[in-house]
Amino acid sequence: MRENEHIECWLTDMDGVLVHENHAIPGAAELIERWVATSKRFLVLTNNSIYTPRDLAARLLASGLEVPEENLWTSALATAQFLSDQLPGGRAFVIGEAGLTTALHEAGFVLTDTNPDYVVLGETRTYSFEAITTAVRLILEGARFIATNPDVTGPSKDGPMPATGAVAAMITAATSRDPYVVGKPNPMMFRSAMNRIDAHSETTAMIGDRMDTDIVAGMEAGLHTVLVLSGITQRRDIDTFPFRPGQICDSVAGLIDQV
Repeated sequence: MRENEHIECWLTDMDGVLVHENHAIPGAAELIERWVATSKRFLVLTNNSIYTPRDLAARLLASGLEVPEENLWTSALATAQFLSDQLPGGRAFVIGEAGLTTALHEAGFVLTDTNPDYVVLGETRTYSFEAITTAVRLILEGARFIATNPDVTGPSKDGPMPATGAVAAMITAATSRDPYVVGKPNPMMFRSAMNRIDAHSETTAMIGDRMDTDIVAGMEAGLHTVLVLSGITQRRDIDTFPFRPGQICDSVAGLIDQV
């Protein structure tokens, strides 16, 4: 296990690590303040592609966390970065919200349903059967299928709701084409984040609350991994996985004096 004083850059998940049901988790504000005060390079990562960094920063501020826009990295931004590297100035048919459409537009993509190079599926609260049908037909005509993240459900005040992975499965069933998924647990998400802040795997840590996304992807990217027990994964769950985190904390409050 690496000593945290040797960690120069930090990546952290958001839900279950910094916030829970729109409330800051104890210690989260202090940890972020410590990073900012000591000029640590850090990014808050989320698979949610709905919000732009500005919108997300405002939502976090309402939860009691002051996170600068430039310290937010979403699956939408990672997807836009990936696609601009693959095909600069390409064309995409997009199912998603402002976070995704804005990221792709700013990356130089033309958003269109006419001869697109890619069909890009992201998170949205208003999935349209018409849009899904268009996506299916475009993929069958040769457009490449991209999804921002694999999450099959997402939280809501009334309970779980279908998310990107569930809709991707429907499109896959109709086309026999699996999407390339950019977000966690694809280490691509972490590598793009590290490139954003000029970080190196040997001196970067990833904090997460899920063994099956945050920890496994961080491990595969060569990062020091910190599992916090304030979200999905509980201590009794750890032994059910064939890998272990580098460090375990009850919450991010346990890291404040280590950074």
